[in-house]
Amino acid sequence: MSFFTGTKEEIEKKCKKELPEDIVLFIEKCMKKPHSESNLIAVLHKLQNKLGYLPKEKLQAVAYLMNIPAAKVSGVATFYHYFSTKPPGKYVISVCLGTACHVKGSDKILERIQEELGIKIGETTSDGLFTLEGARCIGTCALAPVVKIGDDIHPKVTPAQIPEILETYFKKSKESK
Repeated sequence: MSFFTGTKEEIEKKCKKELPEDIVLFIEKCMKKPHSESNLIAVLHKLQNKLGYLPKEKLQAVAYLMNIPAAKVSGVATFYHYFSTKPPGKYVISVCLGTACHVKGSDKILERIQEELGIKIGETTSDGLFTLEGARCIGTCALAPVVKIGDDIHPKVTPAQIPEILETYFKKSKESK
């Protein structure tokens, strides 16, 4: 969808319609401040927290409303590891790679998850069920090694437990259909 046809007022209206109302209000508030472009990361954080990722159309709308080149907005969204321009899977798997977890074998757990799901860190399974992430620290060092799936913490995980843990989420997904 191209926003950039019509009068300036029509384009602005299309862009505002493309974004959630609270994001538009936040952008308007930011635009009243000096150096408004310095609020781009904050806008993108709010947008991703709301949507789960940053779709191209939304980035174009942000760029227009903040008067920032679309290439710069896209560059920021793709440069920072926190941001994703692809929708996440239904279940986001975070494997803790912090020191305590690493010492206790989280690298082997990560390898097993990659083997089981056929994806690498930053990827989503073709069925959209799982997205795999590495985490620097989940903050549960006493339970190392830890795997977080959605809001669930799985403590003291071994590579051998991975198939059973994943099966739990496959079943949950089937039950919710």
